[in-house]
Amino acid sequence: MQEVLCIVAIVERGKADKIVEDAKKAGAKGATILYGRGTGENEVQKFLTIQIESSKEVILILSEKKKYKPILRAVIESGKLEKPGTGIVFTLPIFNLVGLHYREELKKNNE
Repeated sequence: MQEVLCIVAIVERGKADKIVEDAKKAGAKGATILYGRGTGENEVQKFLTIQIESSKEVILILSEKKKYKPILRAVIESGKLEKPGTGIVFTLPIFNLVGLHYREELKKNNE
């Protein structure tokens, strides 16, 4: 069975659709976008006296480990995540994956 990673990106609200579009061009099969709210907002406002938008979009993309690098690079570039304050991205290993039917085809092709 092939190793799977989850690419997680947390970005400003309104940016996820473009990032996912670019990730798909780089090989992602799809993505899930969740909506959230950052909790560091009040502390930043107190010290810097600037308004920080606390609404966030969380992008989840599953990828085979051997194919994740171009997808990760596309997410970073599309979201401009190397610039401070634009968001974060990280990967997590996935265990006990159930429900992705295209993986059955991969399994058959590797046998």
